[in-house]
Amino acid sequence: MLPQFRILQCYRTFFPESQGGLEQVVLEVAQNVDGCGVLTLADGPAHKCLTEGVPVIAERRWFSVASCCIGPGLVRALYRLKASLLHFHFPWPFGDLAYLLAGGSRPLIVTYHSDIVRQRFLGALYRPLMNRFLARADRIVATSENYVESSSVLAAHREKVEVIPLGISERGYPVVSAAELGTASERYGRDFMLFVGVLRYYKGLDHLIRAAVGRPYRIVIAGKGPELGRLQALAQELGAENVVFAGFVSDEEKVALMKLCRAVVFPSHLRSEAFGVTLIEGLMYGKPLISCEIGTGTSFVNQDGETGHVVSPADPDALREAMDDLWYEPAAAERMGRAGRRRYEALFTGERMAAAYQKLYHEVLRERGVVE
Repeated sequence: MLPQFRILQCYRTFFPESQGGLEQVVLEVAQNVDGCGVLTLADGPAHKCLTEGVPVIAERRWFSVASCCIGPGLVRALYRLKASLLHFHFPWPFGDLAYLLAGGSRPLIVTYHSDIVRQRFLGALYRPLMNRFLARADRIVATSENYVESSSVLAAHREKVEVIPLGISERGYPVVSAAELGTASERYGRDFMLFVGVLRYYKGLDHLIRAAVGRPYRIVIAGKGPELGRLQALAQELGAENVVFAGFVSDEEKVALMKLCRAVVFPSHLRSEAFGVTLIEGLMYGKPLISCEIGTGTSFVNQDGETGHVVSPADPDALREAMDDLWYEPAAAERMGRAGRRRYEALFTGERMAAAYQKLYHEVLRERGVVE
């Protein structure tokens, strides 16, 4: 017997199988909105309730093509789950198809996280499906005005686009003991430059490794992903002995790394990076940020000269200069970190984001005449 929901969020991956920034956003909304569940795909089907009290239905993922997870059981589950409102996270072409096949006339909200950047040929084939899906949406949510202004897809639907920045809740992160901090310090040291995330092609990590060569500080790269082997080989080839690959880290280890680092470096150089939850985490822990100007929400989170440095993309020299500045000017780094914490509290808390979605859900349901 499938549970029923008032709000059902749908995304291609989710906890505990996948632990990325977007999954954290889905979790934040589900935790803070009554009657909200999650429908996703995983290696095996499962109905579970996460420790945070979030009900999750996972249908079996059959395979993935160009990062698009496919599992026909999702269509059947979507048809059977009688949620009042469906909330899809874009891009996910199979999700678009699933909604058109099984969503019926139910209200639809789409959070538009990113344009399709790399798969241009596949994107051209997908465009008719995408346009039909977005046309059915009651609202399309962008995560920053920066992305609205720079996306031709969003421009075509501007009349129903709203902006809700991403957010994270501090209470969702573990408290790290002095002993745990000591263990991490012994392993990685202190005042290093930190990257946390999935090692994907658009993260710009090859440029970060090139920028690291010969510097007096460490660069710690925490995470795993398809680029790991290539990046390790590049670091070895360049003699970047100060680059440390930490691999996948637990939540406790991640918090310890955030507390120990000098700055958070986020060198993503393509528009596939629409926001960057790691940047918000850096703000939350009072750390200065280094990111690239790619016309997306990363430059909304990180204010150049205030909370850190925004540099040109795919530019190792610019990354090196920004890291050197925060290394040799610790007082400036601390000042930017404090400004970042204030910006987090004002704009990027999970509670603030969830409240905005709660308000939007209510508005759309009211417009559709759905009694709550």
